[in-house]
Amino acid sequence: MTEQLRMMAVHAHPDDESSKGAATMAKYVSEGVDVLVATCTGGERGSILNPKLQGDPYIEEHIHEVRAKEMAEARDILGVKQEWLGFVDSGLPEGDPLPPLPEGCFALQDVDEAAGRLVELIRTFRPHVITTYDENGGYPHPDHIMTHKISMVAFEAAGDPERYPEAGEPWQPLKLYYNQGFNRPRTQALHDALLERGMESPYGEWLERWESMGRERTLTTYVPCGDFFEIRDKALIAHATQIDPDGGWFRVPLDLQREIWPTEEYELAKSLVDTSLPEDDLFAGIRNN
Repeated sequence: MTEQLRMMAVHAHPDDESSKGAATMAKYVSEGVDVLVATCTGGERGSILNPKLQGDPYIEEHIHEVRAKEMAEARDILGVKQEWLGFVDSGLPEGDPLPPLPEGCFALQDVDEAAGRLVELIRTFRPHVITTYDENGGYPHPDHIMTHKISMVAFEAAGDPERYPEAGEPWQPLKLYYNQGFNRPRTQALHDALLERGMESPYGEWLERWESMGRERTLTTYVPCGDFFEIRDKALIAHATQIDPDGGWFRVPLDLQREIWPTEEYELAKSLVDTSLPEDDLFAGIRNN
């Protein structure tokens, strides 16, 4: 392939791009790949998770603008492009019974209608590869599940001239992946390595939850990107309202991460090109066509 390779990462909220596949994106940017993050919502119903910023009245009143500014900083750190799809954050319903989702939010949109915005962006950017979430959303946030739904519709529809004719010239992406960076083998390997070195592990409760769920995903693709873990962490810290820089995300030394698990993982969901599994490149089967 002689044209520039292009990758689109579809995420639910600002900060998701920095916690899921960020090192992969930074790696591909360094290789000259054109990378675009499509952010479905503005994160306006997200909680302030950094205890150092909780109770700040300005942030609470202007959370949408604050998170947009954080996204701009993270985007620049990663070296990616970014577009907003313009949907409204659904929030994470909590309680028993769960409260209804707020009127007009992303998760309550008609899937086919909402997918039209993503189809238009796909046809404009023309990605060869798309990454998104699996049918469980990675975790069951309603916006993550909706992101999966519109991504699946858009992947199939973008190349069909009969669908969304108002959304531009058809373009068919060649591969679609689910982010699976939070997977059990990686977590177990890091947990064991920390304990073997006499260090505290932040992953004990995670592994217990996996045990109770009894569900495993298929990992098909391991992208070597350990050299870009620092960039990933800087982008994540840029989302200051969402991430405590002294919190659990950063308790595993980067050198240990690179030694034990220097990749980010994906599940190949759809491919229109021939490839052999496992892969070490999201563009496997595309580069040589």
